[in-house]
Amino acid sequence: MDSKSDLKRIVVISSVEADGSIIETVYRPDLKQTALVVAREGVARIVAEMNDGHALRVPVRPTNNLIRHQALLFASQPVEYLDVRLLLAEMSAYIRRYVSLSEDAIAVALAYVLLSWVYDAFNELPYLRFRGDYGTGKSRALLVIGSLCYKAFFASGASTVSPIFHILDSFNGTLVFDEADFRFTDEKAELVKILNNGNAKGFPVLRTQVTPKKEFNLRPENRGHAP
Repeated sequence: MDSKSDLKRIVVISSVEADGSIIETVYRPDLKQTALVVAREGVARIVAEMNDGHALRVPVRPTNNLIRHQALLFASQPVEYLDVRLLLAEMSAYIRRYVSLSEDAIAVALAYVLLSWVYDAFNELPYLRFRGDYGTGKSRALLVIGSLCYKAFFASGASTVSPIFHILDSFNGTLVFDEADFRFTDEKAELVKILNNGNAKGFPVLRTQVTPKKEFNLRPENRGHAP
């Protein structure tokens, strides 16, 4: 068996291993550290790294700008809820504390949050959209409800397309997009393409990248999903 220093280091965001283990990245703000949660056969443990004898799996660095500026949110630890109703009640209380929504709207939001955590089990997904007049709290609702979603990635209408593509491809999380300050530009057309094609499997976005040998190579990118 190779020594730890000889093993290839692989940055893991989330994965399902051949033995059935599920790996997820967590960020512990009290320690300002990232770690991996390894769950198998109903038992979850937090580890700094995972050595399987062939490779050393490590989490993304906590100094990553997306994490440091809270543009990308990870769960802080695994918590077991024996009753889904208890989980829904706690999320509902959290939403009501900061946002005023109808009962139906809260029910839809709760269902969407749960859906975001198992999105890869579906071929197609819906979007959750907030509509209203200026000053009615759409951005607040996005922040509050979006922060409960799986690996929430926050972006404003002023964001350019390229980083959104790459972040969704790398992290496979939930795009929480506030388009309030976005008006009639070429970037809007590109972002609309993400939304039009980003909710179904089987249609990756092709992006051109240059290899170390200065050759052009097409790379299919995932799009994640977006409220």
